[in-house]
Amino acid sequence: MPQTDVILFADADGSCPLLDWLDDRRQVSARARDKCIVRIERLAERGHELRRPDADYLRDEIYELRARLGHVNYRLLYFFHDRGAVVTHGFTKERQVPEREIALAIARMKLFQRDPDKHTYSE
Repeated sequence: MPQTDVILFADADGSCPLLDWLDDRRQVSARARDKCIVRIERLAERGHELRRPDADYLRDEIYELRARLGHVNYRLLYFFHDRGAVVTHGFTKERQVPEREIALAIARMKLFQRDPDKHTYSE
């Protein structure tokens, strides 16, 4: 299977919600950040073939990358676009993925589909 390009979603101001979340040490420890990065690397390697326990399909073209450290569940939401996977954002959860997080990922997917260049993060 060819490698999948992983794209980070960018807001209109150029900021990257995923990186902002990963860099916030109050929300994500260094060890948890490393686990999330490993999941992103696996997504790049396996693409559509990535399955549980690393990833799962939620609904409406939205998928989740899954990481756990201790009792905390870390989730990164993404969707596929052309030959790439676009990671919209990350968060922690307890039981189910909150509806508001899926709705946010769907809204970001629609923004990205309208203007991929504007919503692709670049350093």
